[in-house]
Amino acid sequence: MLAAKRILLIIGGGIAAYKCCELIRHLRGQGAQVTPVLTQAAAQFVTPLTISSLAGEAAHTDLFDLTHEAEIGHIQLSRAADLVVVAPATADLIAKMAGGLANDLASTLLLATDKRVLLAPAMNVRMWEHRATQRNISTLKADGILFVGPNAGDMACGEYGPGRMAEPLEILAAIGRALAEGPLKGRHVLVTSGPTHEPIDPVRYIANRSSGAQGAALAAALRDLGARVSFITGPAEVPPPQGVQVIRVETAREMAEAVQAALPAEAAVFAAAVADWRVANAAGQKMKKDGSGRMPVLDFAENPDILASVSRMGAGRPRLVVGFAAETDDVERHATEKRARKGCDWIVANDVSPATGIMGGTENAVTIIDAAGAEHWARMSKSEVARRLAARIATALGDKA
Repeated sequence: MLAAKRILLIIGGGIAAYKCCELIRHLRGQGAQVTPVLTQAAAQFVTPLTISSLAGEAAHTDLFDLTHEAEIGHIQLSRAADLVVVAPATADLIAKMAGGLANDLASTLLLATDKRVLLAPAMNVRMWEHRATQRNISTLKADGILFVGPNAGDMACGEYGPGRMAEPLEILAAIGRALAEGPLKGRHVLVTSGPTHEPIDPVRYIANRSSGAQGAALAAALRDLGARVSFITGPAEVPPPQGVQVIRVETAREMAEAVQAALPAEAAVFAAAVADWRVANAAGQKMKKDGSGRMPVLDFAENPDILASVSRMGAGRPRLVVGFAAETDDVERHATEKRARKGCDWIVANDVSPATGIMGGTENAVTIIDAAGAEHWARMSKSEVARRLAARIATALGDKA
């Protein structure tokens, strides 16, 4: 997988920089070409001579190096690679990326690249857990930046916790995944996930028990097949996968707007458990009991039907529209009727009655309803359901092409 691939390896200033020596050896052992870049701080931990000797290429350190700028140029250097890897990705480099700063060679390359970027963070545990760092990481994940690690363990500073850079073989595996030439490479797929929260007042809302696990697993599986995934998620329990564009929403109306903004896409998969109704007379202040014993009156209004609106689009309709149907009885009949009513290509139906433990659980048992009929899948992990469904989507898009 790595043969003849070019890796732009940006080495940040941290004690974990020494691990890059082994990482370079592994990369070259699998046939990859490594172009190393060291920050000024990195050169305090590993020398450019050591790194260039291992990489078989000159180690770049200076944004204003006249020779290299004339021969290569930082723009070309940033775009000639198949993948950009930052290891260790220090808190400073992460902050520069999140803020769009470009005041040295490393940060300039990261801002100028049009290739995927994989970060292997390494820093003190308190720096990793700081709100500013976590805020920056959330920004980068939303931008589609990939992460591997960090791991928890003893640190050079004597503390223990998350912040250790992933081991070279872990980073090597993550590089392989990032470079995978999957059948969905270059295709844009939209996935919705999680519940929506419909406000009653500023502190109360109507929701459902969806954890977002199936949608998150599906987004990850589509990503692993090479797709560019727009992941629109309500307030789910399960965190979004890395390497996808994350768009967070709260309500059904916000999700509908986000879906329209994310189009066009070649496929759209609506795994979210969207509330059918919202409170039309939601209070602007917390509702309180007045001692009269009278119940508040809630007026309900119907939420937009996201699946139906996308399925019935004319120009710009995704080539494949997949809906989900969470049912508690007569699953196949209800799902078949839903597919006809909504106008989508497939419905992924499952039984979410309490006895199944599926809603909020780790397993699923689905039935795929399409024009050919019903295809029943045995109960399996949600990750495996996601992998099989992603493969089915890839096949369908290939056939439609």
